[in-house]
Amino acid sequence: MFISLTKQQFVQILIIVGFLYIVLVSVEIPFVFLTGFSSLSQESLTRLPGLSREVNAQEKDSPIRPLNWVSKSSPPPVQFLHHRRQLKYQGGFISNLSFDAKTFDPTTKDRSLELHKSAKVAWELGRKLWEELESRNFVIDSTENVNNGSERCPHLVSLSASEFLDHGNVMELPCGLTLGSYVTVVGKPRGTHPRTKSKVAFSQFIMELQGLRTVDGEEPPRILHFNPRLKGDWNRKPVIELNTCFRMQWGSALLCEGWKSEAYDETVDGEVKCEKWIRDDNNFSDESKLTWWLQRLVGQKKSLTVNWPFPFAENKLFVLTLSAGMEGYHVNVDGRHITSFPYRTGYTLEDATGLTLNGDIDVHAVFASSLPTSHPSDATQKNLEMSNQWKAPPLPGQPVDLFIGILSAGNHFAERMAIRKSWMQHNLVKSSIVHVRFFVAVHPRKEVNVELKNEAEFFEDIVIVPYMDNYDLVVLKTVAICEYGARTVSAKFIMKCDDDTFVRVDAVMNEAKKGNGDRSFYIGNINYYHKPLRFGKWAVTYEEWPEEKYPPNANGPGYILSSDIALFIVFEFERHNLRLFKMEDVSMGMWVERFNRLKPVDYVHTIKFCQFGCIEDYYTAHYQSPRQMMCLWKKFQRQAKPQCCNMR
Repeated sequence: MFISLTKQQFVQILIIVGFLYIVLVSVEIPFVFLTGFSSLSQESLTRLPGLSREVNAQEKDSPIRPLNWVSKSSPPPVQFLHHRRQLKYQGGFISNLSFDAKTFDPTTKDRSLELHKSAKVAWELGRKLWEELESRNFVIDSTENVNNGSERCPHLVSLSASEFLDHGNVMELPCGLTLGSYVTVVGKPRGTHPRTKSKVAFSQFIMELQGLRTVDGEEPPRILHFNPRLKGDWNRKPVIELNTCFRMQWGSALLCEGWKSEAYDETVDGEVKCEKWIRDDNNFSDESKLTWWLQRLVGQKKSLTVNWPFPFAENKLFVLTLSAGMEGYHVNVDGRHITSFPYRTGYTLEDATGLTLNGDIDVHAVFASSLPTSHPSDATQKNLEMSNQWKAPPLPGQPVDLFIGILSAGNHFAERMAIRKSWMQHNLVKSSIVHVRFFVAVHPRKEVNVELKNEAEFFEDIVIVPYMDNYDLVVLKTVAICEYGARTVSAKFIMKCDDDTFVRVDAVMNEAKKGNGDRSFYIGNINYYHKPLRFGKWAVTYEEWPEEKYPPNANGPGYILSSDIALFIVFEFERHNLRLFKMEDVSMGMWVERFNRLKPVDYVHTIKFCQFGCIEDYYTAHYQSPRQMMCLWKKFQRQAKPQCCNMR
């Protein structure tokens, strides 16, 4: 009878546990779908404003444009002529965009006075620098570059606490890392202290491998972001976060929260991604009471386990070793494996040219050993890639269907080369049905302009816009794209994108052809209700933009225009009647809105022009590093359905 009662109680316990499990699952799944799956990492020490994210991952029609936007009494739009105008060859293609003394006359401009002043200065400096380059006819000595590229790098780098501090908390790794390289940090986490304007105490530090030499003038990419948070995390539990970041775009974070990685999760060189440590909510045991009771019932002995604490403690010295394996990075603290992070597609080991440590930590010493002693020279790499197979097709002898203008910078050779080797190899581009050109302004450094001139002469796919490059003046390159696409190649459709955007040429072409041939259209991932930020890094003053909201505008990484809109923009610019704004995508929305008052414009919204990263079945994928460009191209060639590569 006693055995029968025990079995009955056991069955009742199982039924209750099963019922509780069903209730929890039914509550948890809707919560996950409502909150989304986004796990964008943010630097805890210097949190950036939350990035915009796609709220709805499904296609939706754009709002209907009100008909009263088009004035009934307005005259019909000017019938611009699609005449061809051959570019002048001056050691590279120079934009035919008309710049003269009146173009940037600040006395006649409304609400963009300062921008026109800086544009005038940039145009004068850029024209002078480029003319000097043309007259002196600089030539790069390739043998000198090869010799420079063969310089030896140290096998071992070590810095004391004072030396590390003098270097700005950065240890330079001249030739990056290689398989088997490791970095050792001896440090001590500081005690907790209250967060600014908050009584919550926190303690954390950040260690990063950065690409210090990837692109000049930009924030270095975080090739590995390692962020232990001892106290102050949102769940008030110790946690370790690992991630990567490219052009301020974070990838999918790996969070280690004290639980060992699941058995079905992939390993890194045979190591789990996250090891277990003692948590306040697991009662210092691997087993729950129910599991222990069931094992005792069947006669199974309790296995002996060792419970380790969180690897970092306040005011306690630690020795951390970061090593580079075949499949990823491995982190050991005080001789114990803590976490492993698989390599992301966008980077390679030689990109990691610097180690930084910041936050609540006192560094005692930093060592790096088994480092590569040589690094491929950028100039040597360029010489190897100067192959005829990457040259652009010649200027077509008849109008093209689609022209794609790519915004680029003088020192973005790697980005341009990745595009030449990937989606510019599409059959539609090679057959001149689609025409592609890079639009680059003059760089402040003369040696960069020398290399840019040689690159333009060899590949014949670069259009020089003669002004000194400036982020606030990117809008001038967009006007140059409209001029080239509408006049030089007489394209039916004109697309603008960035040099970190992967384009599915066939999908973009099909999307452009959906519209009525007589209708004007503006296609992209369109923002309808965005307002200017008045504070922070991207603040816009009331003098720059007095209105309370922006006009509908497509996100800058990729959008398409009908040729009549592009011609209107060029015509207004040449009449000195085009208002300029420092945000290129907002400027385009403003110009399209002006055109819409003369002739109705079809606003076509689709999230497949992806603004942040990549989504399945994309038209464009943004924030793609050069290596991810190649990965997307290989996947596109092998698979019928376009798929994204690994997230950064």
